Amino acid sequence: MSDTAHTGPSSDDSDELARRIAGLMPRAREDLAELVAIPSVADPRQYPPEKCRQAAEWVAAAFTEAGLRDVHLEETPDGSHAVIGHRPPPPGAPTVLLYSHYDVQPPLDEAAWDSPPFELTERDGRWYGRGAADCKGNIVMQLTALRALDGDVPVGLKLVVEGSEEQGTGGLERYLPPHAGELHADALLICDTGNAAVGVPTATTSLRGVTDVVVAVRALAGDLHSGMFGGPAPDALAALIRMLDSLRDADGGTRIDGLDHGGTWSGVGYDESAFRTDAGVLDGVRLTGSGTVADRLWARPSVTVLGIDCPPVVGSAAAVPATARARVSLRVPPGTGARAAQDALVAHLEAAAPWGVLVNVEREGAGSPFRAATGGPAYAALDRAMREVYGVPVSFLGQGGSIPLCDVLATTYPDAEIILMGVEEPRCLIHAPNESVDPDEIAHMAHVGALFLRHFADSGRR
Repeated sequence: MSDTAHTGPSSDDSDELARRIAGLMPRAREDLAELVAIPSVADPRQYPPEKCRQAAEWVAAAFTEAGLRDVHLEETPDGSHAVIGHRPPPPGAPTVLLYSHYDVQPPLDEAAWDSPPFELTERDGRWYGRGAADCKGNIVMQLTALRALDGDVPVGLKLVVEGSEEQGTGGLERYLPPHAGELHADALLICDTGNAAVGVPTATTSLRGVTDVVVAVRALAGDLHSGMFGGPAPDALAALIRMLDSLRDADGGTRIDGLDHGGTWSGVGYDESAFRTDAGVLDGVRLTGSGTVADRLWARPSVTVLGIDCPPVVGSAAAVPATARARVSLRVPPGTGARAAQDALVAHLEAAAPWGVLVNVEREGAGSPFRAATGGPAYAALDRAMREVYGVPVSFLGQGGSIPLCDVLATTYPDAEIILMGVEEPRCLIHAPNESVDPDEIAHMAHVGALFLRHFADSGRR
């Protein structure tokens, strides 16, 4: 393994990297198949915790083989394990942190999958499986980039691969501040997003924050016969429905008292027809809200009812429900504090309760929004790398999703550049049935990642 200073890549070097990556893609597929086969859902109510441990150990072994040192598992405050490692920088060279996560979303309705969710399956040129893109595809992309460099890594590296990102239980966010020196770097590559579309090089510069609550409604001492008591007896489920409906206006846009709902997005937009295709919106169904798609996705709050506890249709009785409960998620754009947004959501739900029903709102976690600064040498190196691989400059887009860790990183390392990138373009359907990844995106983004390390070594050399 060479720790000598690199003098900067030539076009021949870039072509050689591309050839190496092409040769590594069969191994990338094998790696991804092994990782996808591990159901690393960080929820012991659904999957055994040892599956997450198995995934963490796989990641640690793979990055050790790829040239990192002292790669080990650290338990974080929520009980999950983060994979931590490093590689010292050559003299005068900057250091880059590589981030991803090995835990995945549950597969939801397995009957909705066209192939087993924990078995990597190829169809129509894409690789399908839970975590194929989010975020195991990004782990494989990082490994492929390091293997293509074949030990000639011109920067220092630090590694953190967390194990509970999808559950939002904040293990790494709480682990980080007291271990700030361990993960300090000049540039932080957060590989948990992706391109605007296949072949469109993109860095995500804006993330919405997220906060969740569980609202419970009680109206009666117990369920009542709907024929004998229905009419005057207050229906808890009906009350809950009214409360949830009050969170949206007539167009379906989010309207929560105390929150600004008129934000606009000034960056690259999101074509409405492309969004309809990416989101799988059915013919004849209108989009909700007003303003541009980008406004609604990246500059305004959005509310989603994640689940409702009430009698199921099959097996339901002719009874007035005494209680009902819902889990509500609120995404908030940069400029809005997650805790303040949660306060507004709780106050709105309590005020919207009809008929004097009893309401209890349980607060869950809150992750802050994030906006990146893009004027430093790391972004210049990324743009150069993406131009060489894709032939066009990098685009800056927002992301409706949330990565609470980014705000913690920005606070902990105010001088570091934070770049969000990866393989998760819209067709990946992350978090949904039939999640997939385009293997060409793994190859191209591995090429970008390897070139970035070389270019950043030159522009960031102290």
